[in-house]
Amino acid sequence: MKKLRLYLRLTRLLLVISFGTLLAAGISVLERLVRHDLMPTRQRLTRWFLTHLAAALPFRLKVQGELPREPMLWVSNHVSWTDIPLLGMLTPLSFLSKAEVRTWPVAGWLAHKAGTLFIRRGSGDSGLLNQQLGNHLQRGRNLLIFPEGTTTDGQALRTFHGRLLSSAIDSGVQVQPVAIRYLRDGKPCSVAPFIGEDDMLSHLLRLLGSDLGEVQIQLLTPIASHAYNRNALAREAQQAISLALYGAAPIAQDEHQAA
Repeated sequence: MKKLRLYLRLTRLLLVISFGTLLAAGISVLERLVRHDLMPTRQRLTRWFLTHLAAALPFRLKVQGELPREPMLWVSNHVSWTDIPLLGMLTPLSFLSKAEVRTWPVAGWLAHKAGTLFIRRGSGDSGLLNQQLGNHLQRGRNLLIFPEGTTTDGQALRTFHGRLLSSAIDSGVQVQPVAIRYLRDGKPCSVAPFIGEDDMLSHLLRLLGSDLGEVQIQLLTPIASHAYNRNALAREAQQAISLALYGAAPIAQDEHQAA
């Protein structure tokens, strides 16, 4: 029965990805024909695709809080690649991702066509990056970043990098903190985290072969970015998410690093 369940889930997921690939290809053709910005359309279609992708994953989803009514810089803790479809189904969003994702077969191309912005760690181009993020926000588009810079096992937060939040201050938009938590039988889930030496295929097979897990997403009170400098804004967002997840002030795994 477990193998049958795995095959059925994998088949459904592959069908969703196949349709998403056709959708992305259609957008590519349309962009060549009309030759103007299709980002709002790309975001809406991406939300539709991510909604179906999330539905193909073995999770029960519970969302608390209110969706913002105006464009914001969304800031979330980061546990797994599954964060992206689960958060992306909530509203039209673009994401900031590490540059390595762009090279992933199929997934990297889909992310690019969905309007994902890519950052190369250690490249020293923070000024150019913040300009790109600011342009995105100033055009009235939601953007989601993972300021920890990597995934964790969900048991603690890493330090939030303040440089990634400068664009919210410069653009005059609020920050929307988001807390995402994976549970299994009421305890932290050990299957969902995508960390360490995990590869996508192995993780996917483990996940699809597992029993249903629970995902809790909390949309927290927005933070007015103009009241902070970038490091203080990062600490404020980190504290809000930590309080939602653990009920205590953040104890970062890499507190010695500068925000």
